[in-house]
Amino acid sequence: MAKEESKKSYTLTELCRLVGGRLEGSGEVVIRGVCGIEDAGEGEITFVANVKYVGYITTTKASAIIVDPTTDHGSIPAIVTENPYLAFGIILQHFAPPIPHIPPGIDSRALVSESARLGEGVAVGPFAVICDDVLVGDATTVGAGCFIAPQTSLGRDCYLHPNVVVRERTEIGDRVIIHSGTVVGSDGFGYAKTEDGYQKVPQTGIVVIEDDVEIGANVAIDRATMGVTRICKGSKIDNLVQIAHNVVIGKNSIIVAQVGISGSTVIGEEVTLGGQVGIIGHVKIGDGVMVGAQSGISKDIPAGESWFGYPARPIARQKRIEAFLSRYDNYVKRVAELEKRVAELEKKKKGKKDR
Repeated sequence: MAKEESKKSYTLTELCRLVGGRLEGSGEVVIRGVCGIEDAGEGEITFVANVKYVGYITTTKASAIIVDPTTDHGSIPAIVTENPYLAFGIILQHFAPPIPHIPPGIDSRALVSESARLGEGVAVGPFAVICDDVLVGDATTVGAGCFIAPQTSLGRDCYLHPNVVVRERTEIGDRVIIHSGTVVGSDGFGYAKTEDGYQKVPQTGIVVIEDDVEIGANVAIDRATMGVTRICKGSKIDNLVQIAHNVVIGKNSIIVAQVGISGSTVIGEEVTLGGQVGIIGHVKIGDGVMVGAQSGISKDIPAGESWFGYPARPIARQKRIEAFLSRYDNYVKRVAELEKRVAELEKKKKGKKDR
């Protein structure tokens, strides 16, 4: 993790109060920056939220550390909290350099339709295009080169980074963040086979993105064939994700990079899909499900379960299968030895009969 440059400074006591943690060690330590545990130096605070980094506690040069109650932080002054990563994120916000924002107003190089309605404090960057009958809520930013198609609505306090495309009739809620290169509302992948090839099936539905959703870079979210493709409130979508027509993603779900979700799949609330998970169409994934990276989902998953593998199975079963496969060579060798012994016994038995 790169070092964060900042002219701000806080005592460890102040930071502890900020995150609601428990202070262990001197609270007078002055913190001027934040950094990952391997690279942290004097005057910086770091954290441990994964057991694989515990070993660095004895070698880090950080002046303070954030840990959970079960982690021994040695002689380093510490903020102890149940969620070190969350605490680190809160502290990082106070040290991070400000993100440059487009000032409110319409850049002279932007193209905004006369029928578009823009709220107070809206910012529109250079070469952005806002088409007919678009509604943009107060304090929303439309970055350089964005294209907002007709009859689309954006809520309040949204931030569209440069070169986002939002297709016609899409509905976006409040406080939505969309990163560069993402396309929302492209046609779903629908074709009917004919004797002459494939006939395109019109994609007449829409996309609805609810409040507090964040969508990474180069994501594709397809409009519904009919009805709605819906991303529910609070969900977070990483870069390079494909979400097909009529998919529903429930509240507060996490979709990690390079996931592919086929059409008409319904994903519950607080679901986590690891990187490169692939899901066939028309399946249902229950609330609270966790799916490990590179898994292939071909059937419904009940709520609260953890699955992994290709094809994906409940994780306990998959671990047993993986353990068996790791010993496969031994089993083959043992079977070969047993076959040899059986052949020898058969030979001896036949010899006795011949006498």
